[in-house]
Amino acid sequence: MARGEVLIAHADWSAAPAKRWLALALPKGQGWTAQPPQPVGELDTLLSRLLHLAGPDTAVLLGVDFPIGLPQAYAHRVGADDFVALLPQLGRGEWADFYAVAEAPEQISLRRPFYPKRPGAARRQHLVDALGLPSAEALLRRCDRAQPDRPAAAPLFWTLGAQQVGKAAIAGWRDLLGPALRRGSPPVALWPFHGPLAELVQPGRVVVAEAYPRNGYRRLGVRFDRALGGGKGSQAQRRANGAALQAWAAAAGVDLAEPLVAAIRDGFGADAAGEDRFDAVVGLCGLVEVVAGRCPTGEPDDPAVRRIEGWILGQVSGDR
Repeated sequence: MARGEVLIAHADWSAAPAKRWLALALPKGQGWTAQPPQPVGELDTLLSRLLHLAGPDTAVLLGVDFPIGLPQAYAHRVGADDFVALLPQLGRGEWADFYAVAEAPEQISLRRPFYPKRPGAARRQHLVDALGLPSAEALLRRCDRAQPDRPAAAPLFWTLGAQQVGKAAIAGWRDLLGPALRRGSPPVALWPFHGPLAELVQPGRVVVAEAYPRNGYRRLGVRFDRALGGGKGSQAQRRANGAALQAWAAAAGVDLAEPLVAAIRDGFGADAAGEDRFDAVVGLCGLVEVVAGRCPTGEPDDPAVRRIEGWILGQVSGDR
């Protein structure tokens, strides 16, 4: 990948459209100009809008912070050995109930794996038992396991609680990726399923990769002061990280558009979406780190990971 020839975008995702924010880094010479976050907007036009903005000679890399891929143990149970081939089928035909979140344990099945629809007596063990998996660990993909700087992620199919990712995955697969693969236009590739990032990033194509802002906090110098409280949900905490983000941009050769500088200094606003805008920008910076060669892509050599489970861009495979 050549610097300055890739439009980079990161979408901070949510099941709720109002909480989806998109940050962009537009190519400029051998670097980029980062823009302030904006609403993601209509999903059926997102990829074509990004390609139009990039122009015919520029590639597009879109990072999204929802899971892309299936736990290997579950994939084995349903006989799937190629996630990209399966994804367009989900929600249709024999997979018609796939995105219908189960309300009770007895409704969970291999073709209806998301659970639970609402709080109550739900337990993750219900998923383990109903899906015929050997343990709760089997609900996780390899990249979901605990890392040195973060705990294990929530299981893909779990849809309850602040840390759940199931609802975002449903929206991302059902409303964005599945339709894009079925249409075949605009051209889209999923990393790492379709190949190494350097080979996928080509003009006229959108490459979509799973990417998480939190994975880049340490590299970007983002920290949360316990004395301020609130974590990234606090405007004061976000404002306190402004200097680190600006210092990173200067070192990485990324220009910050003036409205983005103002947003950083303000802590991305006092409203509830401030943390979403913050993560959209932090996620964007993490993608730039990869494209600029300051951080490895990270995918492991295991073919099952590359074909079924997927990976998180920039997460080093040897981390545990």
